Amino acid sequence: MAVFTDLSDADCQRIATAYRLGRLTSVIGIADGNAETTFLFRSERGEFIVTLFESGAEPFDLERAFCTMEMLIGAGVPCPLTFRTDAGAATITVSGKLVAVVGFVPGSRAGEITPDKCHALGACAARIHRTLQRPARTGPQGLRKGGVHGALNRDNVFFVGEAMGGVINFRLRHDDVLIAELAQLLVTWTGLADGTLDRTLARSLLAGYEEIRPPSDSELHALPAFVMAATATSVVQDDRLAEVEVEAHRAFLSARDCIGKAQR
Repeated sequence: MAVFTDLSDADCQRIATAYRLGRLTSVIGIADGNAETTFLFRSERGEFIVTLFESGAEPFDLERAFCTMEMLIGAGVPCPLTFRTDAGAATITVSGKLVAVVGFVPGSRAGEITPDKCHALGACAARIHRTLQRPARTGPQGLRKGGVHGALNRDNVFFVGEAMGGVINFRLRHDDVLIAELAQLLVTWTGLADGTLDRTLARSLLAGYEEIRPPSDSELHALPAFVMAATATSVVQDDRLAEVEVEAHRAFLSARDCIGKAQR
């Protein structure tokens, strides 16, 4: 992780002018991300995150991410504020790279994973799903489909104490079966080394989710299978092929147990 593209004083001023950031007081490179260069711009108007996309980004993708964040902010989801040019564009080009500007998100990435953090994360994910869900869209077996974040991992979620500080990086937003992302959350945030889920953390995450968007009976019935699939994928990515079957089966049973007890 590094700063791949340096900005000249003229580049910084061009960005500040285009996005009406005010007089700059400092520009700090942030070693965060492996496909983009990120800066913290401080000005008389506040603090801003300026990202230069090194490759693989298209203006349409970033416009869609901005529209998603703007919709979610209106629904109470803690996302970065978006900043647009006078022409309403989400991006400009500087030094041959696409540039986007968003507001600074308070908080820090999770250290210790606690039940309160899992509850807050579950509620946040549910708000995202409820806001981006398209009416009358269902997948196989009546499972609801809609927009999902696509990368609610520990790099993209910030906490202030036990509360949500914000969610970043909506470039991977796409449509999917909603409980597929819920299953991924359970594995990412509550999964243990043997493939099972931490019962206390998993129940807290599910409780937070259900408070905002109660899953249907069909979704709850299918969720353990999605947890099993997410666990199998994780084990394969860790190059532990010999353990796939055992850990996936443990994940299925563990998820079924957590769902049953969360409902009681």
